[in-house]
Amino acid sequence: MKFTIERSVLLKTLSHVQSIVEKRNTIPVLSNVKIEAMEDGISFKATDMDTEITEVVDAKTTETGATTAPAHMLYDIVRKLSDGSDVEVIFPDEKGQLSIASGKSKFALSTIGVEDFPVISGDSLPVNFSMSKEELKDVIDRTKFAVSTEETRYYLNGIYVHAKNEGEAKVLRVVATDGHRLACVESPLPQGAESMNGVIIPRKTVGEVRKLLDDTKAENIAVSLSENKIRFTMEDVTLTSKLIDGTYPDYERVIPTDNDKVLELGVKPLAEAVDRVSVVAERTRAIKVITAPNHITITTSSPDLGSAQEEVEAKYDSDSLEIGYNFRYLLDILAEVKGETVRISFADGSSPSVIHDTSDASAIYVLMPMRV
Repeated sequence: MKFTIERSVLLKTLSHVQSIVEKRNTIPVLSNVKIEAMEDGISFKATDMDTEITEVVDAKTTETGATTAPAHMLYDIVRKLSDGSDVEVIFPDEKGQLSIASGKSKFALSTIGVEDFPVISGDSLPVNFSMSKEELKDVIDRTKFAVSTEETRYYLNGIYVHAKNEGEAKVLRVVATDGHRLACVESPLPQGAESMNGVIIPRKTVGEVRKLLDDTKAENIAVSLSENKIRFTMEDVTLTSKLIDGTYPDYERVIPTDNDKVLELGVKPLAEAVDRVSVVAERTRAIKVITAPNHITITTSSPDLGSAQEEVEAKYDSDSLEIGYNFRYLLDILAEVKGETVRISFADGSSPSVIHDTSDASAIYVLMPMRV
């Protein structure tokens, strides 16, 4: 194997594939990236046995061949090479290692044979559809913050995606919850997705796809899935992942439908006020919201640090109530609201609040109260 590739092209590709590789592995080959030089390009592949990424890039190939090399080390080497340089890769060199040379720099890395490298992407994926890059970015951004990191409830460790009949319209609904907050957003149902069952896409996969979307020039992303796998294809990058094998809870049951006290106020003034008050609430993360006819008061106090209070103008015509929130959860939701105003509805101070983006009726957020 022998090829020459631009350092910038190699660095971008390695940044994608090494991101999949776990820092610690009990199986040595899983720490490696598979490099295959073909006549029409160079293929880079990495896997953690649950997720697999393959990227094919252009290079000047002199000899075809394949091997695997340590992913993180290779990435660090290329990252520190000079900008604008070319990188020559040879395997095997005179010592049977992988040689990386650029300018006056030369490295030799130990390898593991490709016969030991696992493959996870061999199944048939019968459901196929396409989403625009911006649409996919949007539904990921507005839900991923609410994905649970608690491993005991593994079925919440991803975003739940399913087709839904909303009146006469069919939509693609994306949901995430960690039990403290819930995010539910909708997108027009892509052609070909009508037959898809609900699937849970793992948190790591969601994060990797989101990073790839920032780098790709593709306007549309091809999505293929079966009952246990999903694949995203964008330009020369293909990411395949196992789905979470579990039953997502009936999230619609936790979205209140009878919250009759409605508060409406500006997103930016609310977020800025919560952010300022949170300086004192950093340890407990607890703030209290007190409603009044034409404003709300946000307060917090700490025996060690002191107290903070701020008023924000608002529209409200119901009985006054007090409700506690985790300020971080509230700020996470407000960061994804597109419109200038937000509508928050309550039943009382101890029940979940429903937060609506006034510019997008399809986006619903639920926030559990916090005892203050």
